[in-house]
Amino acid sequence: MASTPPHCSITASTKSYKNHQHPKNHFKNHQNNHRNHPLPRKFSLSNPLPSPCNAAKHTATAASASTVRAPLSQVSTPFPSLDPDFSGRRSTRFVSKMHLGRPKTSINTRHTSIAEEVLQLALHNAIAGLESILVSFESKLSGSDDYTFLLRELGNRSEYEKAIKCFNFAVRREARRTEQGKLATAMISILGRLGKVELARGIFHTALNEGYGKTVYAFSALISAFGRSGYCDEALKVFDSMKNYGLKPNLVIYNAVIDACGKGGLEFKRVVEIFDEMLRSGVQPDRITFNSLLAVCSRGGLWEAARNLFSEMVDRGIDRDIFTYNTFLDAVCKGGQMDLAFEIMAEMPAKNIFPNVITYSTMVDGYAKAGRFDDALNLFNEMKFLGIGLDRVSYNTLLSIYAKLGRFEEALDICREMEDSGMRRDVVTYNALLGGYGKQGKYDEVRALFDEMKAQKVSPNLLTYSTVIDVYSKGGLYDEAMDVFREFKWAGLKADVVLYSALIDALCKNGLVESAVSLLDEMTKEGIRPNVVTYNSIIDAFGRSATSEHVFDAGGIPESQADSSSSLVIKQCIHGKAVDREDNRIVKIFGQLAAEKGGQAKKDCGGKREILCILGIFQRMHELEIRPNVVTFSAILNACSRCDSFEDASMLLEELRLFDNQVYGVAYGLLMGYRENVWIQAQSLFDEVKLMDSSTASAFYNALTDMLWHFGQKRGAQLVVLEGKRRQVWDNVWSNSCLDLHLMSSGAARAMVHSWLLNIHSTVFEGHELPKLLSILTGWGKHSKVVGDGALRRAVEALLTGMGAPFQLAKCNLGRFVSTGPVVTAWLRESGTKNLLVLHDNRTQPENTRFEEISNLQTLTL
Repeated sequence: MASTPPHCSITASTKSYKNHQHPKNHFKNHQNNHRNHPLPRKFSLSNPLPSPCNAAKHTATAASASTVRAPLSQVSTPFPSLDPDFSGRRSTRFVSKMHLGRPKTSINTRHTSIAEEVLQLALHNAIAGLESILVSFESKLSGSDDYTFLLRELGNRSEYEKAIKCFNFAVRREARRTEQGKLATAMISILGRLGKVELARGIFHTALNEGYGKTVYAFSALISAFGRSGYCDEALKVFDSMKNYGLKPNLVIYNAVIDACGKGGLEFKRVVEIFDEMLRSGVQPDRITFNSLLAVCSRGGLWEAARNLFSEMVDRGIDRDIFTYNTFLDAVCKGGQMDLAFEIMAEMPAKNIFPNVITYSTMVDGYAKAGRFDDALNLFNEMKFLGIGLDRVSYNTLLSIYAKLGRFEEALDICREMEDSGMRRDVVTYNALLGGYGKQGKYDEVRALFDEMKAQKVSPNLLTYSTVIDVYSKGGLYDEAMDVFREFKWAGLKADVVLYSALIDALCKNGLVESAVSLLDEMTKEGIRPNVVTYNSIIDAFGRSATSEHVFDAGGIPESQADSSSSLVIKQCIHGKAVDREDNRIVKIFGQLAAEKGGQAKKDCGGKREILCILGIFQRMHELEIRPNVVTFSAILNACSRCDSFEDASMLLEELRLFDNQVYGVAYGLLMGYRENVWIQAQSLFDEVKLMDSSTASAFYNALTDMLWHFGQKRGAQLVVLEGKRRQVWDNVWSNSCLDLHLMSSGAARAMVHSWLLNIHSTVFEGHELPKLLSILTGWGKHSKVVGDGALRRAVEALLTGMGAPFQLAKCNLGRFVSTGPVVTAWLRESGTKNLLVLHDNRTQPENTRFEEISNLQTLTL
């Protein structure tokens, strides 16, 4: 996803992604079906933002920047909007959309044909002969213009050593300080583009010491060099040092330092402070300034701040170009605001700015991450209709969508078309296929594809190894996972947060929670910062199987507890001289997994202890400024649902209100019977969840409903699922003749059954006739689209039996309950049926009862 190759058009007509009917008024129709997101009036960045971070914290992640808020006067909702991190974006990788595909600007040099002749000789001769070539042509070369041309062209071909030698030669021959300064600036810029920042620093300091480097252009070039490589601390030091040389930063300098800070991951509020300093100095921003600020927002998904910046450009009379729109769209898509993103894209042609391949790739990637695959495929169809050729990024994104959908024939068709267009499969292509096959449990295909990748000389990267190890671990193929890990170590790669998180998740899925926590501690000692995914796995594991285990000693695994092949691999690795301490720890993990697979005994542990552990983990996340997301929330509610003690569950939610009263306050209020008091706040929360992808939103509603149902708050559970239905969290869940529960949890499904039966009860008593056949689907049968959990079928069956509802399992589909309209009508007309269908809460509080304030709670010492 790094570069954009030449455009290539799609010529075949049988690809499924092209078979969607092209919407002639696609933009217009889409806008009419969604809420409008009006741009704000004016947002001035000249107002300083609170709590700036010092330079020591410049490497803070973009997630920290998400705490920036627009002025309170612009907030229209009665409750604060959820933190962007709560939406649970799965990917933290960033691909800059601001400069991809932009024509390269070149220095306006008037070089001679002699310079081109010298370039060819320099390229076709070794570096040792370069000096003599330059000497022989010295009298014919036209000063710094020709030498700058040579430097730039050698740099474009990555011949930086020849470029440095040419630079040194030119500087010695040039007597004018200004011309020497131009050469130094060009050389620093070239080395910066090539990532040779230490060499660039050396050229800069030499130029300073010899008296021709004290120019804003040389400083700007070095700042940009550090920024390109992500060293924003170093870029800021260079920026601050300008004052020592009596230089006043100009627009070029400020643009360079803002861009460097953005690429280095500096939080948005600190970048805004630099922007404010720029304004106080009387330097007015231009389009490049705002494009760089938008790129900072893009990295963190700060769509609201990006929208304000976008409007500020209009207020200042600064034209917006395709790069402005692409970067703005990237921020909005990363923030999960796909309807707003579509509106922005739709307005581009009216501004005489037409979406390009990067625009479409950004939108498609956003739709894919939001789980809106049909919208993503429609946009690909639109690209074809408009004649916009797919680039490598587009092909890989399309392939990834098909892989996630399990449509591998179409994914492989895309691979072939990509190769026919002159683009070989790269590591991104293989990673998408490996992940897709792995999620479908196609382990033979994963193995074959991994081997093919290496045979085609495509080097696996860290994500590749993490994906394959995760796939094998979750599939119980621990020997294979161990082999891949050993190969990973031999490749000289070091484990990162993705690999550690995959291993921790595998341990948690197998009930080895204490070992997962132990590995988390070791991960931190190795200097690897956990992320929200890491902690979510551990929180979700507590109470899942009400089990624990002893952490193994450094010795081996008893052979009686593991199969012989696993033991052999483990012993060989543990006793091998090439295995270091980190490897030993991970080897023990696979040993534990193999032993667990062999039937290692577990023992129960108390719910109270697990509740305290979850609180401890949550507090640790808070200390590390790792923001919990909606997945965290769902995992905690699931833990509450598995807890037998109402007191323990309510205590957990009450304490979590200290960290986030908006989210956990709603859950706690509904659990405690304060529904009338918190329902408006709950509506605001539901609105935010609706903006997330469908699977995440569904998990949220399922978890909240399960907890409420588990503890007897059944009326509250029913209201929650009805809100989910109204917001279309579950597609096509309800019709007059069928109730489809296959994407619901046990509690949500039972609450929905009551609601559906009450609805058809009203239909009957209004004098209408029911359909001839009524069905309730749980997704367990062979004809269901999604294979569900057997527990769901059993729960619904028990519910229907308990009410005396006249539904029976269909003979041809074990997950489908059926009945006829007349039989159900007769049952609904019985005198006691309605009382069975109406749900109540075990705990209710009068409307005038004051909901306990958060300030009355006490922090747990953990």
